[in-house]
Amino acid sequence: MKLNWVQIARLGLVQMCLGAVVVLTTSTLNRLMVVELALPALVPGLLVALHYGIQITRPNWGFRSDTRGNRTMFIILGMAALSAGAFLAALGVVIIPAQPQAGLALSVAAYALIGVGVGASGTSLLALLATATAPHRRAAAATITWLMMIFGIAVTAGTVGHFLNPYTPTLLLEIVGIVTLGAVLLTILAVWGIESRVIAEREADPAPFRQGLAQIWAEPQSRAFTLFVFLSMSAYFMQELILEPYAGLVFGFDVGQSTQLSGAQNGGVFLGMLAVGIAATGLRVGSLRQWVVAGCIGSAGALCVIAGLGQLGLALLVPAVITLGFFNGMFAVAAIGSMMALAGQGRGAREGTRMGLWGAAQALAAGFGGLLGAAGVDLLRLWLPAPSAFGLVFVAEAVLFLIAALIALRVIGATRGGRDPHPSAFAIPGE
Repeated sequence: MKLNWVQIARLGLVQMCLGAVVVLTTSTLNRLMVVELALPALVPGLLVALHYGIQITRPNWGFRSDTRGNRTMFIILGMAALSAGAFLAALGVVIIPAQPQAGLALSVAAYALIGVGVGASGTSLLALLATATAPHRRAAAATITWLMMIFGIAVTAGTVGHFLNPYTPTLLLEIVGIVTLGAVLLTILAVWGIESRVIAEREADPAPFRQGLAQIWAEPQSRAFTLFVFLSMSAYFMQELILEPYAGLVFGFDVGQSTQLSGAQNGGVFLGMLAVGIAATGLRVGSLRQWVVAGCIGSAGALCVIAGLGQLGLALLVPAVITLGFFNGMFAVAAIGSMMALAGQGRGAREGTRMGLWGAAQALAAGFGGLLGAAGVDLLRLWLPAPSAFGLVFVAEAVLFLIAALIALRVIGATRGGRDPHPSAFAIPGE
């Protein structure tokens, strides 16, 4: 038995909760540290990098959910760990003014716990989706869950920002406590009973973790897809820290305009994800491979346009950024759908381990890509004017997207007989 639409939407609620809690730590607490506490921006930057780095444990969480046969437990306990970490991170912000060392030590522990929670819950959720989603619904399932995550991020950021004004430490703890407790309770209600209805009892694989991971890494397709994920997501995140400064330095955008630019980009991402979900599942147009490649190539083209606008001085940055967001969303949701399909291929009972491996690659790429983009611009600006420095980094991102597209052509289309048919061809063996 496979997931129906209601069950897919319920699992999307878990993804929404993940986004809602994480945005508190990467946005709200980040701003409080830099503005209200006057800490160097490097401090929250390193804390966020820590939570990404901890997610290198994702393969282990996926393997555990594979072998113990209870992904629901890992989803719930992971969400509880994430929520506890977020509350402790808020507590650290409250403590820092009076006891800086104790507050920072608590923040380090909190962000490490956040990384553990995201890894355990997120990996197990994706593994459950990969195992129990019918092939022809994978693109739509990826669209639904990721749009709900974006919705959770947007609503939480806006709502918390409204109720946190004027800021007081007590109010911060109250709001974070409500959001985190609500996320745990909603996760329990959303996921409870689904796994037992859609997953048949499977015999546990007795192989230890290192052997299991080695078996996955020995599969050429898994290795190649890991490289695709790392390169494409590095390109995806390289512009994250430099797009708003680019708008300000090169195009003269003020703070409000540059913030709106970020919102416009996320609007484009939303539309791109929605387009793939409707086209691939509802209209049955194109394969997942074709949508991934189109998204990568389109993202590369938009980045080149953005780089060129800075050289030409044309005031068309906003539509170019919306276009970039659209192709980013197209690529991202098709890649998630492909990930679900490929997770079930190869050695059996390893969906979680594969998802964990690719999730770790994505997390490392998020930290590496952002750092590489920012460092590249800083270095190039020592010799070049701002438009050229930013432009070269955007072009480098475009090259990474094109390389990722070439890898996707080989890996995602590697079905029996070399065919690249409708998304339903990405069936798990035995379905």
